Amino acid sequence: MDSILIVDDEQSIRKVLKIFLEKEGYTVSTVAKLSDTYSILKKYKFSLILLDINLPDGNSLKYIKKIKDLNNNSSIIVMTAQDTMINAIQAIKNGAYDYITKPFDFDDNFTNIIERAVKNSIKDSKIEKLETDIKKYDMDSFNIIGKSNQMKKVFKDIGRIAESSHTVLILGESGSGKELVSKAIHLSGKNSKKPYVQINITAIPDELIESELFGYEKGAFTGASGKKIGRFEEADGGTILLDEIGDMSFDLQSKLLRVIEEKKFYRLGSQKPIKFDARIIASTNKDLEGEVKKKNFRQDLYFRLNSIALELPTLRDRKSDIPLLVDFFLSKYLDQEGNQKIANEDFLSTLIAYDWPGNVRELENSIKKVILMNPDLYLDRQSIENHLPKITQKVESQKNKVNYKKFIESIFINTALPKKDLYNHIIGKMEKTLIESIIIKNKGDINLSSIQLGFTKKKLLTKIDSLGINKKITQKT
Repeated sequence: MDSILIVDDEQSIRKVLKIFLEKEGYTVSTVAKLSDTYSILKKYKFSLILLDINLPDGNSLKYIKKIKDLNNNSSIIVMTAQDTMINAIQAIKNGAYDYITKPFDFDDNFTNIIERAVKNSIKDSKIEKLETDIKKYDMDSFNIIGKSNQMKKVFKDIGRIAESSHTVLILGESGSGKELVSKAIHLSGKNSKKPYVQINITAIPDELIESELFGYEKGAFTGASGKKIGRFEEADGGTILLDEIGDMSFDLQSKLLRVIEEKKFYRLGSQKPIKFDARIIASTNKDLEGEVKKKNFRQDLYFRLNSIALELPTLRDRKSDIPLLVDFFLSKYLDQEGNQKIANEDFLSTLIAYDWPGNVRELENSIKKVILMNPDLYLDRQSIENHLPKITQKVESQKNKVNYKKFIESIFINTALPKKDLYNHIIGKMEKTLIESIIIKNKGDINLSSIQLGFTKKKLLTKIDSLGINKKITQKT
């Protein structure tokens, strides 16, 4: 029988978890402090440790490796009520199998996490070897906002890949936070104190991009009055982000591939190779697979860059994060008097209803505009109507759209479905609803309703009979 150790200073949590896990067939022990954890691990071994972060005698994140060493590298699931990006990244990076937040939902997902962690208790060694030292002061002023499941996955992925030297490809729409994730990978890695260099491919003319990347010698071309160090050379030992790599010219793609393969490059006008030792992170909002098929992007370079891929969620796919983001931006951008504005429910609900094609960047710019233009301390729906009219217009437009998917789903939920001829059954339901609605809208006017529906009056009357529509609604009001 697999055994589990619960480490938490809250007695109620220990008790509830113990009852649940014992019902699932596990042998469970509990302790409340780090010191008690060390003592019990010297006597017994566990398949899984459920570890709270903030304990009376210390922050457990700092001691994950020590705990794993005492327990033959068993799986650790970190538990916390303080759900932050830093905690998530640090937990995974330091060797935790997973990271969960309180309060728990004792559902199938929770049970599956426990089962997988137990099965994984001995065999996973890659993450276990990661070093535990994150320079927290580097991360304090840098945080990616989000507590949605989609963002939690991103944080865990950052933690898992941070210490490796593999090339990373970050995929996501414009404004989704690709640059922030790139920086988080760098700051979480072993070379966090080394240079972090970012270059936006689209911001530099094609004729200058090569000299920006690789540098040049004096006299390499007209106007080269002195030696210039390129971005690759600046990034030596650290990380270089090639932002919007999908827009790189085909010719330069070939040179980049050679740099990645040979770990060296040449300044323009020089025959002396310069060794290159930095992690490459590339990002794009384009479908690179599609670009490869169109012959716009080299397939061999794509495979090199795609060693590890992170796909970032859009803001419309993680709308639960919008209130957090709004609060963050309201704190970041104070009004002219230095006051933080306060958003009410109507303000937030309007922003949540909008689909944000520009993602987090668009939201941030919108909040800045409202703060600047709105003199009131309290922000409500009118604040958006006055200063972000396009957003309110699009929200209203979205509200007026018929959600056919939900309509069909409601039929499935509320109607006993036949085993055969389902298509005609649903079409009949929809047809009856449509005809009834049109007749009611036209206050029983059959002539007008038949014209709108594209029927003859005779055909409409036949439909009313065959579909069992109440003839009372055909009486003019």
